[in-house]
Amino acid sequence: MRILVVNAGSSSLKLRVLDPEDRIVGSQDLPAPRGKADIVAVARAIEGFGTVDAVGHRIVHGGTLYTRPVRIDREVVEHLRALTDLAPLHQPKSLAALEVVEAALPDVPAVACFDTAFHAAMPAAASTYAIPPEWRKRWDLRKYGFHGLSHAYASRRAAELLGHPLDGVRLVTCHLGAGASLAAVRDGRSVDTTMGFTPLDGLVMATRSGSIDPGLVLWLAEHVRMPPAELAATLEHRSGLLGLAGTADMRAILAAAGAGEADAVLALDVYHHRLRASVAAMAAALGGLDVLVFTGGVGENAPVVRERTARDLAFLGVDVDQARNQAGGDDREIGSLGAAVRTFVIAAREDVQIAHEVRDVLAVTGSPGS
Repeated sequence: MRILVVNAGSSSLKLRVLDPEDRIVGSQDLPAPRGKADIVAVARAIEGFGTVDAVGHRIVHGGTLYTRPVRIDREVVEHLRALTDLAPLHQPKSLAALEVVEAALPDVPAVACFDTAFHAAMPAAASTYAIPPEWRKRWDLRKYGFHGLSHAYASRRAAELLGHPLDGVRLVTCHLGAGASLAAVRDGRSVDTTMGFTPLDGLVMATRSGSIDPGLVLWLAEHVRMPPAELAATLEHRSGLLGLAGTADMRAILAAAGAGEADAVLALDVYHHRLRASVAAMAAALGGLDVLVFTGGVGENAPVVRERTARDLAFLGVDVDQARNQAGGDDREIGSLGAAVRTFVIAAREDVQIAHEVRDVLAVTGSPGS
């Protein structure tokens, strides 16, 4: 079965075609479709891929309604549209991509795969906010978690590298990229994560603040009269590493810190302080740590970040081998031999996870072939 994976970002539309062995046999990155010309470009790209048997869409938010992938029909689309308030920056992009691709492939079955689904069965102790029940029930206010497709894939791939299922294994996956989050995974299931009701919570990210005191936001709103739109734009787009170091590029920050630039040094110190504390919190949720996984753009490509993180987590039994950590290559183990915690670098492959989920859904609802 050839599966077209559709990943709609804020400004781009990534299209990948995977064959039955999950090899990429077609790939194109396009601007997010806005006008007629962009829609035509998407249709031409899809036509150039040749035969497509099924489509898998990455959808950021499934709310409490969609806790697993689902085959898309008109009713599902309307439900997804109703969830826009929970993800106003992401959901409209996903829905626009869905409509464009459906127009190009009207008779091809499509499946929605959700970033929130992997975390949907977290224990209530981890997902519940200490706010009045009428708030929680009326507006579905809870920790949803995100990057679930990446965390799910990293967990499955870790099991392959370990050579055995994740039953009984306590694993923390670190998705470190422009957006960043951790997941505490036990028996292959998420039991806690760092992002919350929105993707703004948790770790310091490229342009997002991560966790801050809500009282600080209330203070700015009350005493500075800062409008909600400005608060949101600043915390989402002008904070994080950008707010600390003047750039969101981790490579530039590492270079500047190496040259002794104070802002870059502080940015890295804040970044690693939050990362260390959050990994320890995830390990506490698991009752210990057996496996640590780095994935995402920074997690895969910044050995200095991995080395410092391991050093900060030595008290948990994490220890990376310097040569293995510096070496390139595909998914691999970088932990020192005999270390209490095994440490891996795994390439982020949300496309493979989406294809896996599409096959699972169509195996139940009816597959168009293979």
